[in-house]
Order: sequence, then structure tokens, then C-alpha cells
Amino acid sequence: MKRHLSIHQNILGLIGETPMIKLNKITSDLDGEFIVKFEGYNPGHSTKDRIALFIIEEAEKQGLLKPGDTIIETTSGNTGFSLAMVSITKGYKCVLAVSSKSSNDKIDMLKAMGAKVYVCPAHVSADDPRSYYQVAKKLHSETANSVYINQYFNQLNIDAHYESTGPEIWKQTKGEITHLVAASGTGGTISGTAKYLKEQNPNIKIMGVDAFGSILKKFHETGEFDANEIYPYRIEGLGKNLIPTATDFDLIDTFEKVSDEDSAHRAREIVLTEGIFAGYTSGAVMQATMQYAASGAFDKNSKVVLIFPDHGSRYMSKVYSDDWMREQGFFDAIKQEQETIEFIK
Repeated sequence: MKRHLSIHQNILGLIGETPMIKLNKITSDLDGEFIVKFEGYNPGHSTKDRIALFIIEEAEKQGLLKPGDTIIETTSGNTGFSLAMVSITKGYKCVLAVSSKSSNDKIDMLKAMGAKVYVCPAHVSADDPRSYYQVAKKLHSETANSVYINQYFNQLNIDAHYESTGPEIWKQTKGEITHLVAASGTGGTISGTAKYLKEQNPNIKIMGVDAFGSILKKFHETGEFDANEIYPYRIEGLGKNLIPTATDFDLIDTFEKVSDEDSAHRAREIVLTEGIFAGYTSGAVMQATMQYAASGAFDKNSKVVLIFPDHGSRYMSKVYSDDWMREQGFFDAIKQEQETIEFIK
């Protein structure tokens, strides 16, 4: 893409127009063609760059932000990094309420980007005053000249992907896409992309990815909020213990739940088979795709696009750490790989 050969006014000019990469080895036994939309190619290494820039620029257009103001948000890490990057460039302060489930790598990156970080317990209800949702609201109420991004309940989260991710995928696949597989957290990525793609071809199947421990799949199928579905899980940026209004469930055809362990191993497999250093949630998307394929969802004519939402560098202390994998018991069910590091004394 010629845009990346230009000289940009600042790093924000690199957001979007991410590449698509055909999968070859990991999907060799599956029917159909499988293509990754690799959002780790964004300058902030995740798809959240898109909503950070879009929402902030919309706030500027509406006169809600001026240099020196404060941007506040809840985040599992990626949105926070993107907001911090945009804030630095545009001259805003950035305050983030972060889930304790976020990797140390993500938290350290947020601090390095100049954000003020409040780490909140992950495994509490959404209405608990300690939850990152409630902490962000409190910070917003106490901070003068602040804007709360509120990505879970912000229509602009959907609009950002309707305006960018959807059109890019349609153009890059020459309109031949038959299925989209995408993780659902806030729901902005899958909803905005789905809205655009369905407008071009209503027969495109939108396939969501949820986590065991999350309520989204059952809510989609029954309209019921079942608190019994909620329990702690490790995957970041996927699933929810509340219903985000940034998720348009009517646009999603089906959901598949994946486990922490399967997703972790699948992320590592992506690297070792395709050379794509993708994040934990990307492993979840790949695992869901395998499960969808096993259920007969695809045929030889299928052209399946998988959105890999972020880069593997965010998970060096998690899924790409052998120590962490052992601590979770994730090596118990498989033969552990031979150590690839030898120390010379």
C-alpha cells in the first residue's frame, strides 16, 4: 500500500490499512481459504488504534476536547495504549483504569507511554466500585475537563470499524469474503465490520468468538443475561460479564466459545507454523475457526477472514512465557516441547 511509503506528519498517519495474510500450514487440513486481517500491524500494535483515533477526533469536532484536557478510559490494555499514543501526539493527558488480568507487559507499556494507570481487580462484578468500569466513572466525575471514552457503550466504537475495517476487508478480498471470524469483547470490531460487510453482501456469515466464563454467547442465543455463566478466565480483550451496547447482536450469526488453554496453545502454534507473532486473543480466534471448521461451517469455496486483533509482544509474560504456561497447568495435557535455549558456562 503506497500510503506507507509516504512521510507522515506523525505516527497517527500509520493507523489502518493493515495487511491481509493467507494462512497456509495451520489450515492445510481445512476446507476453504483462510486469510488473516493482521491488526498487530497498526503502530500501536492492535485494532484499538482505530477507535482511539476515531473517537478522539470526533470529540474534537464536537468541541469536547482541547489541548491539556484529560482522556479517561477502562481497558484491558490495548485500548489504553492506543489512547495514550493518540494523547501524546495531540497534547492530552491520559488516565486509565486497567483490569488486573492485563499482562505486566501491557501495564508497563501504558506507563511508558505516559498514562496514569489504576489497576483494578478483574474478578469482581461490573457494578462493584472496585471494577475498572466504576473506577473510570469515578475518575471522570472527579477530573475537570475530562472526556470518558466509554468504549463498551459508545456507538463510535462501531462506527470506527464501519468506516475503516469493513471497507478494507471488502476491498482486499475483492468482495469475495464468505465468512468473518472475529472476537467479541466490547463488540465494536465485529459489529462495525459486520455492518459494512452485510450491506455489501447479506449472505456473509459473521462468526463471533466468546470465552468460557463470559455471557455473550448465551445472551446472543437466548436474550438472557445468565450470571451463572460468569467465572474467571484468562484471555484478555474477549468476552464480557456485562452486555455492551457497542455489540450489535443482530449482525452476528453465531458464537463459538473457546477455552483459555486451547487459545494459548493455538497462539503459539500460529507463530511456529505461519511466522505471525499474534496475541492471545488471536489464538482464540484461530481456535474458534478450527472449532467452526470441525462443525462443518466451511466448504472448499469458503473464503474466511480472521481478524487477529493484536501483536504477540503484548503477551511475553503470558502465553509466550513457558513459566506462565506451566503455572496455569497448560503444559500438562501435551508433551512439553524441548527447550530451545542452552546456556553456555
